[in-house]
Amino acid sequence: MDNFINKITWDENGLLPVVAQDATSGRVLMVAWMNSEALALTVQEQRAVYWSRSRKKLWYKGEESGHVQHVKEIRLDCDSDVLILQVEQIGGIACHTGRASCFYRILQDGEWLTVDPVVKNPGEIYT
Repeated sequence: MDNFINKITWDENGLLPVVAQDATSGRVLMVAWMNSEALALTVQEQRAVYWSRSRKKLWYKGEESGHVQHVKEIRLDCDSDVLILQVEQIGGIACHTGRASCFYRILQDGEWLTVDPVVKNPGEIYT
């Protein structure tokens, strides 16, 4: 099973970027990072486990918010250095701001405009 991990091109910190995509709609929900342990746990549990660069520890998506990502498919890019996780996003919220996606702003006329609503106030999610 570890053979698939050895086929990854990890960066100098032993990490690789991971794009989480809604398996049904195809919408990009977020980008995070994994180390080999996070990837192995993700495969084993079929639940997204990331590496938090700021906290320097494993991060089970939804461990505080309940907004777990159930993994439906894992894809590796042609250079073996980026993953896409196709996920079922529990609760419909992937972003810590309470939005469905972390990509909720668009560039319009040189300004970043917020175009997606807050689904749930983060104060109600993170207690």
